[in-house]
Amino acid sequence: MPEAPRNVSDLVAIAAEQAPDHLAFAEVATDQALSWAKLDRAVNAEARRLLDAGIQPGDRVAIQLPTGIGFVVALFGALRAGATAVPMAAGLPEPERDRVLGHSEPKIVVDASPDLDAMADAVRSAPGGEDIALLCYTSGTAGVPRGVMLSHRALLANVQQCAALKPAPVTSTDRVLLAVPLFHAYGLGPGLFQVASAAASAVLMEHFSVEPALQACEDFRITAIVGVPPMYQAFAQVPAERLGSALSTLRLLTSGAAPLDPSVLTAMYRATGLNIYEGYGLTETGPVLTWTLVGGLAKPGSVGRPLPGVDLRLVDSDGTPGGGGDDDDDDDGDAGVVSVRGANLFSGYWPDGAHGPDAEGWFRTGDVGYLDADGDLHLVDRANDLIIVNGFNVYPHEVEQVLAGLSEVVEAAAVGVPDERTGERVKAVLVLRDGAELTEDQVREHCAARLAKFKVPGPVEFVSTLPHSITGKLRRASLRKTDSV
Repeated sequence: MPEAPRNVSDLVAIAAEQAPDHLAFAEVATDQALSWAKLDRAVNAEARRLLDAGIQPGDRVAIQLPTGIGFVVALFGALRAGATAVPMAAGLPEPERDRVLGHSEPKIVVDASPDLDAMADAVRSAPGGEDIALLCYTSGTAGVPRGVMLSHRALLANVQQCAALKPAPVTSTDRVLLAVPLFHAYGLGPGLFQVASAAASAVLMEHFSVEPALQACEDFRITAIVGVPPMYQAFAQVPAERLGSALSTLRLLTSGAAPLDPSVLTAMYRATGLNIYEGYGLTETGPVLTWTLVGGLAKPGSVGRPLPGVDLRLVDSDGTPGGGGDDDDDDDGDAGVVSVRGANLFSGYWPDGAHGPDAEGWFRTGDVGYLDADGDLHLVDRANDLIIVNGFNVYPHEVEQVLAGLSEVVEAAAVGVPDERTGERVKAVLVLRDGAELTEDQVREHCAARLAKFKVPGPVEFVSTLPHSITGKLRRASLRKTDSV
């Protein structure tokens, strides 16, 4: 039996020992494909390259590559070299890129695909356990970048927690379609790391689109899909006969990163006979916390029960166990803020570990939910008015700061409104200075130059005043109405 992994890159080395000639990764858009043995050699070569460039344990290595085999090699290579990897979106706008790089201070930025044919002697890295493997950036509530420090311990714990489920989300015989971005915690944990842990095969799509995805499912005889709601919403629009035929080899559909409309779950079941098992988590939790796979029932509106090894309780806004809270809009007396504990939790925010789990190991997610009679979690709200677009977090204040940069704007609000394709989209509500003029297109152009595409407002509404509470706090709930757009 191979030794238990201590460094996340050990997953690749173990897979190479167990199934050297088995397909590891293939790309839909190219003919590129690597076995586990060849991937392991490429990871060794990348690790050696970084070590020769002077990388020391704990140094940051930023990786800005599209979803593909190059990203996989760069990430595992950085980890094997003992570095902390900082995954970034390939298309990140310059201002956001500069903020992340300025905050994380990487020693090296990898923005060109590594040589996949390079060879090097085996590299075994000492860092692991509590050492920080990933520094994943999420938008802070104050509009500043927050680096989530995820240790090797946390990431490997979450891999084991997920793998313990019956049926397992990924097995050694699976061929998994990964069309979720690999720089995102959801693409990494339930996707990349779970595949490596099982020595399975993954088919990578840089960008999801329906017909290429269906063709990939047929060509590669895909057995499992790690998806997000917009993917399944798009699938559900395909004629049932075509969908059922293309997905005929599927055994498991999973969804995460955002709530799934129950109607989509129903439509997919009618076309394929398969349920979609929903999960819930955060970057800070490695990332998976709950999954309907735990109870074995795909329950509409529920994100399931805690994974093995995850403790979950509902607390009041001050952290007192029991839930209930003081939310005037909450009609369910049993609702509370979701608080969790487990080996998969992060080590706090970069650089000093602030605001991590408390002394007893509990971390408040900020999400509000309730537990039904079966113990399944239902989410009813999100703290800080978080907007989720295609599974990506958008904090309103970050968008509002950019909007405030327009000289014509006196006050700005950003809220999430429903969108059939992306789950939610950003809506901007603006108060202009007296006599000032501004068009919706000008607002969007201003934002597009400063924000990632998914953060750019779609609807733009101009109003005379914004609603505030008696204490001056902006009330966003009434701004989410879309009838005026």
